[in-house]
Amino acid sequence: MRELLSDFVSGLRSLSPRRFPYRRFALALALGGFGGWLFVQAKLPLPWMLGSMVFCTVAALLKAPVSAPGVIRPPMSAVIGVMLGAGFRPDLVAQLPNWLPTLIGLVLFMTACGLCCVTYFRRVAGFDSVTAFFAGMPGGLMEMVLLGEEKGGDARIIALIHSARVLLVVMTLPFIVQSIEGVSLSATRNAGPSLAQTPLFAELWLIGCGVFGVILGHLLRLPAKHLLGPMVASALVHFLGWSDSAPPFQVVNAAQLVLGVTVGCRFVGTSPSVILRVLLLSVGSTAVLLALTIAFAWGVSKVSIYGHVPLILAYSPGGLAEMSLIALALHTEVAFVAAHHIIRVFLVMVGAGPVFGLILGDKRKTEAAPAE
Repeated sequence: MRELLSDFVSGLRSLSPRRFPYRRFALALALGGFGGWLFVQAKLPLPWMLGSMVFCTVAALLKAPVSAPGVIRPPMSAVIGVMLGAGFRPDLVAQLPNWLPTLIGLVLFMTACGLCCVTYFRRVAGFDSVTAFFAGMPGGLMEMVLLGEEKGGDARIIALIHSARVLLVVMTLPFIVQSIEGVSLSATRNAGPSLAQTPLFAELWLIGCGVFGVILGHLLRLPAKHLLGPMVASALVHFLGWSDSAPPFQVVNAAQLVLGVTVGCRFVGTSPSVILRVLLLSVGSTAVLLALTIAFAWGVSKVSIYGHVPLILAYSPGGLAEMSLIALALHTEVAFVAAHHIIRVFLVMVGAGPVFGLILGDKRKTEAAPAE
């Protein structure tokens, strides 16, 4: 608990005017809000997330004074975690046996993605073997950056590739889902009731899940504790039937806005030429990933009870929060989608190191031998 309190105090201190770039963050939010509003007017899918993401990415390319410091991520992650946990309903237990074929498909899908993307970044992009391996793994950004840097890869390139992957997948997948499902994702008001319609008691439950969830995530030492802790707490509350409240659409829209801003601002401080090169390279890898996603979703749908759209969202190598928000907007299998992404990230996080040592460890030792 002392560590958690220390993190909380450190976070408060980082919000002081001397340390927090309020003007740059305000500009990023303003640009993101304007982009979201334009996307709403154009009736584009997930306007608040995609609009803010596009505008902040362009701002980073143009070297505009925008910023989204890391201190804003934990509270926003907690909000998203509570929203995702609300999708775990009491009837979920009856559905768990139906997940067996989809989980087997997920493992095969991850293997195919890893093989294709690592080969692509090695042969086409010309990355060294370590950087190509961890840039091509369909796992979490921070986990792959830390593991890749530890093994001697280029941490900046790995971070940029994974950021670009999330950016491009999130920018393209809603249009694919919208065309397959035949519904509009621009109607964000359907994501839940309004704040005025949400009872105070339900709002207190949601706030309590966020606070208790962060503590729980810290005590259990969960990865991404600010996201998974509140998600577990909210899932328990909704699974046990203590609350059946859905997240207000204003909160969903705000989460999309801030999430889009943070993804777009990840490119701040990087030269435009490097950003453009990474984005161009990521277009190819994203095309491969989306093709595999659609192919596996189609194949697994033939042997499971789930349709194309839930499987596309569950398998898609975008971010957990981003894909779950799309599922939330579609009112489709949020718990199913979130659980498969958590399992994917966990398996990659646990297995990437051993697989790297098994496949590339001996090769790197052989290459280094003459220099000894």
